[in-house]
Amino acid sequence: MALTLAELLTHAELGLRLAGSAAVSKDDEIRWVAVTELENPAPFLTGGELVLTTGVRLRTATDQRRFVRVLKRAGALGIGFGVALGHDEIPSALIAEANRWGVPVLEVPYRTPFMALGKLVADSHSADHYASLERLIAAHQVLARSLLTGGGLQDLLKRLGAMLGTDLVLTQFTAQLYSSSAESGMPTMDRWVPFPVPTGRRDACTLWAKKPFEDTGIISYARNLISIELNNLMKQRQAQRALAGQVMNDVVRGTLETDEASRRLAGIDVNSTRRNVVLLAESAAHYKNLRGATLPAALDGAVTAILDRDLVVVVEDDGARAPKLGRLLADHLTEAGIHATIGIGGSYTKPNGVRWSYFEAKEAAGRGLEVNEPERLSITSLLLASEDVPLADMAGEAIGPITRFDRQHGAELVHTLETYLALNGSVAQVAEQLNLHRNTVRYRLGQIAELTGYDPAVTADRVQLFLALAVKKVARA
Repeated sequence: MALTLAELLTHAELGLRLAGSAAVSKDDEIRWVAVTELENPAPFLTGGELVLTTGVRLRTATDQRRFVRVLKRAGALGIGFGVALGHDEIPSALIAEANRWGVPVLEVPYRTPFMALGKLVADSHSADHYASLERLIAAHQVLARSLLTGGGLQDLLKRLGAMLGTDLVLTQFTAQLYSSSAESGMPTMDRWVPFPVPTGRRDACTLWAKKPFEDTGIISYARNLISIELNNLMKQRQAQRALAGQVMNDVVRGTLETDEASRRLAGIDVNSTRRNVVLLAESAAHYKNLRGATLPAALDGAVTAILDRDLVVVVEDDGARAPKLGRLLADHLTEAGIHATIGIGGSYTKPNGVRWSYFEAKEAAGRGLEVNEPERLSITSLLLASEDVPLADMAGEAIGPITRFDRQHGAELVHTLETYLALNGSVAQVAEQLNLHRNTVRYRLGQIAELTGYDPAVTADRVQLFLALAVKKVARA
């Protein structure tokens, strides 16, 4: 702790004496020692100084009184007056004015150089600074050890909160990753102090400390540790989701026997003997961010995987919580700056149940709402769920010729066919909706029949074309 005026008086070798009646505080630390012979040294003071002078320019009582008032306004802690140089003793006018304003005055004998007082105060500051650095280094070691020994981010923040003596909240955008506070909702600037955490994304992560607290420099170090840990956690999530995605791909495509599928799912912590629900998040604009995105707290126990470009979340649930979990996932991703569409699958047991739930979730996400609950799985999706039925190849064979024709000639055969099927084969309604002549519609339908070998006017062929277009839509990823 830095030296105080009261402690300075205890150093007998200095021969200091308290002059006047102004009390000396035991708590006010001497920030620095300022030696001056100026009549107005205020511009060179910042407050808390012990001002040392011989008063060679303070010849009159008016000058002496003014000098005290100047120091008082400047926030000086006290006056050290060197005697037997400019004055044989401390002027009575200076002492009287100092008593009036409560400014302690110390008499410095001729034998004591001002440098001795400055050195003593400087040494105390150095010792105090060294002790502070030792405490800070020890705190650094405690925080670093909490990560290195497996305590993780929560242990680090818990220890940091204890060091600061306050509550902490860690947020990513507007989502909370950690909180030691009993308060709900986002921290507010009037009661909390924000400290941005560098994670490579602007405003991505902020550490909030509740007022009041005392920061000795440990927060700056902690922010760097938090940044490193968050990036490590993101890389771990990406690697785990990539690995789980390989398993989910094999299960969903139906390339594994039931026993092998159960064993592989168990390896990524999916218990296929219980009921599971698949939540699927797809985002054309931010699919790369889905690889390392965090999940809401309610999904902490869920298994996540990246399949194609989608985030797949497998939750052990009977279906009752699935809509709420889907909404929480959508809100969480939105808060993290990821605009995604959520599809929810049904609740099933066994590996085939995971497959069915996935395709239900995939088909539900295609409806385009922010959160899409499951409906009855279409025949198209059921066929897609089986590798034994090469429906995707059949669809490509059927639709491929008119897709290529459209691309080469700028035609709209696929759009005409989709409209024709959607309007139940009514040429008149197609012509009206597409603003075409009926003969133009008939001509295009003839081109479709010639190119594909399937006549849209024939029911059996129409079913083939309908399924091919449905497969194209559901399996577009």
